[in-house]
Amino acid sequence: MLPVHFLDTRVLPPADRYDLWLEIVASSAPAFISSPHAARFDAHARSIELGGLRITDFTYPSLTMTRTPKLIRQVDPEMYQLALTRVGNGTVSQQRQEASVRPGEFILLDNSRPFVARHDAPPGELLNAVTVNIPHAALPVPPAKLAVLLGASMSGSTGVGGLLAPFLLQIAAHPEQFADADASHLGSITVDLVSAMLLQQIGAETALPPETRHHALRRRVDAYIDDNLHDPELGPRSIAAAHHISLRTLHRLFAGEDATVAELVRRRRLERCRDDLTDPRMRARPVQAIGARWGFPDKTHFSRLFRATYGLSPQAYREQDGGEASS
Repeated sequence: MLPVHFLDTRVLPPADRYDLWLEIVASSAPAFISSPHAARFDAHARSIELGGLRITDFTYPSLTMTRTPKLIRQVDPEMYQLALTRVGNGTVSQQRQEASVRPGEFILLDNSRPFVARHDAPPGELLNAVTVNIPHAALPVPPAKLAVLLGASMSGSTGVGGLLAPFLLQIAAHPEQFADADASHLGSITVDLVSAMLLQQIGAETALPPETRHHALRRRVDAYIDDNLHDPELGPRSIAAAHHISLRTLHRLFAGEDATVAELVRRRRLERCRDDLTDPRMRARPVQAIGARWGFPDKTHFSRLFRATYGLSPQAYREQDGGEASS
C-alpha cells in the first residue's frame, strides 16, 4: 500500500480542533487562517506520498487563508499546489489574478508567492478538495510560463484535465490498490499529466521534454481507447486521427511493449466481454449483444476471437460461470 498519513481533528475535544489544524498547516506552508467555525473545526485529511509529491484529500469547514511575504520568508517549501475542488466555492487571488473556486475545476498556486484564498462550504456541508503538491524543481515547466496560470481556474473535465482529475481521485480514494513500490512511477505519471495540462492551458505543449510529451500522449491515447471500445471502427487509424498524429507516431508510442495498438484494443474489448459474461446483472443479455456492445458486431468473429483467447466459446464461458442465458 502507498504511504498514507491521516489527520482528523474530530478525535480531539471541539475546543482543541482548530489549533491542531493550524499547527499542521503551519508545518508546511504557514498562513493566516480565519474561520467562522473555529470553535468547532471538524476537519480531516488523508495524504499519500508519491516520492517527492504529495496528494491530499481535504475535508474542512469554510475558511479564509492568507499567505504573506513575511510568512514566506519564514518557511518557503518551494512547492506548487494544484487543487481540484469537489465540494464548495470561493475565490483565490495570486499574482494580481483572481479566479472563482468551483467544483470540478483546478486552481494552481505557488506557495512561494503571496496569495489569498477564501473557501465557502454549502450550508450544512463541509468543503472537499484533492490537492497535489509538486516541488518547483520537479515540474519541467519554466516558471515564467506558469506565471499566467497562478490563481487561474482550469477545467477538470476536458482536455488533459479530464485525464488528470480521475487519476488523482482514484489514488486519493484507493491508495490500498497500489503497492509501495508504485509510488515513484505514479509520481512520474502525475508530473507528466500536470505538466501537460498546464502547458495545454497556455498553448505551449511543445515546451515539454520529449519523454514527458510521450508519456502524456500515451495516457491520452489509453483513455481514448477505453472510452471508445464500443465503436466497431476503433482502430489505429481512427485513434491516430483523433489525436492529430500519424500512424507512425502512434505505433512508436507502443514500441517495446507486449501488444500493438490493434492488439491492445482487441484485448481490452475481450476483457470487457468476459466481465459482462460473468456479471449476474448481464445474465439476460444475449451473448451476441454483449459482443456488439464492445465492438464485435459479427457474432462468428467474436466467438472465434474469444475462444482463441480464453479456450471456450463465449456461451460456454458464461455457462461455466453458472449462467444459462442464450446466445
